Amino acid sequence: ATSWAGCWAVSSWVRAVTGEVLPLRFSPSSPPPPLPGPQGPAGCPSCPDPHPRFPGCPPRFGRRAVFVASLVLATGLGASEALAASFPALLTLRLLHGGALAGFSLALYVARLELCDPPRRLVFSVGAGLFSVLGTLLLPGLALLAQDWRLLQGLSALVTGLLLLFWGSPALFPESPCWLLATGQPARARKILWHFAEPGGLDPEDGSEEESSLVTELDTLGAQSPRPQYHSVLELRHTRVVWRNGLILGFSSLICGGIRAGFLRNLAPSEPTFYWPYFLTAGLEAAAAVLLLLTGDRWGRRPVLLLGTLVLGLASLLLLAGTQYLPGWTMLSLSVLGLLASHAVSALSSLFAAEVFPTVIRGAGLGLVLGAGFLGQAAAPLADVHGRGGFFLHHVVFASFAVLALLCVLLLPESRGRRLPASLRDADCLRGSRPERDG
Repeated sequence: ATSWAGCWAVSSWVRAVTGEVLPLRFSPSSPPPPLPGPQGPAGCPSCPDPHPRFPGCPPRFGRRAVFVASLVLATGLGASEALAASFPALLTLRLLHGGALAGFSLALYVARLELCDPPRRLVFSVGAGLFSVLGTLLLPGLALLAQDWRLLQGLSALVTGLLLLFWGSPALFPESPCWLLATGQPARARKILWHFAEPGGLDPEDGSEEESSLVTELDTLGAQSPRPQYHSVLELRHTRVVWRNGLILGFSSLICGGIRAGFLRNLAPSEPTFYWPYFLTAGLEAAAAVLLLLTGDRWGRRPVLLLGTLVLGLASLLLLAGTQYLPGWTMLSLSVLGLLASHAVSALSSLFAAEVFPTVIRGAGLGLVLGAGFLGQAAAPLADVHGRGGFFLHHVVFASFAVLALLCVLLLPESRGRRLPASLRDADCLRGSRPERDG
């Protein structure tokens, strides 16, 4: 039964991936072939391709190359931090180390998402965030045992080095077949797909008629795509819908990153301690992940994002208007509710962005959305400028942004149950709020 399930899963997944990418491979002098299915790969009957190819676009190195390179840099920079002799050197190394870890997390997130079929994307993407929360909760205990920041930094570098030794093997962390097919590299994609199929007993040379047709289809793709075609995030300028979706989700991520400072300030006592806001934030992040797991697939991405943004805006506005009139327990409850909503909206915005950006620029698009969230967090120190006045202005700005984001979310499409768009044309066809169930 396990072997049959593995064969069926791999066959369905390969068929879905090749069905998405096959319409992209045609000669410029001949008309494109008909889109597979009654309404095309993304439910759009006829969507002309207005996106020109940029021949001078810098090549994309793929998920695996970024993952391995980021781990190598994180290991080396982490070890260098432990040996840093001056504060400017430590600050520079810390900045570079953070960038390497961001690249590692981004590549892992995108690769994991592209290996999942639509019904399991939410579980594996949001559920993986629980491991991040677990690491956050264990970090104070590890610091207590280490008693020295240099030793703690060395342990961090050792962990990333062990990850590099284990996951650096192509057999354990291969390149994403979705990205390979979308960029016109079916020969490499075929090897990886059959490597996945081997544990399930799927033999590409001696299989059923359906499996043999998949081999023929991949061979056809290889014959029509002699050279890989890479894309740049600058091509978003020529889209009708993709740039708008990315802008809305980046705006939501920016708000979530910036508005947490106001909620945390209401939670902290007059003499704030490290442990109370630290553990409370980690616990609320775990609770937000559990809520998304319970509601994201049942209600859909857009309704849950709309509800989370609504709760976020209401909690912020009530705190803003009732600071001098609300009792302490009400202020505490609204702050906890606002933090919970901000974590939920931030995690869902990342998943939503990964599902609406096409495969050819998914990494760059998701990186911009996540970068907007970090930019919001960087604005947190502005709340302490000029004392209480700076905090009030900071809270007013982000509360107003939350209300504006509530209206913008209505323009987003529903991505639950839909296949990941492979090209910019597919992503531009993602419209409407009715979810589709593919395969």
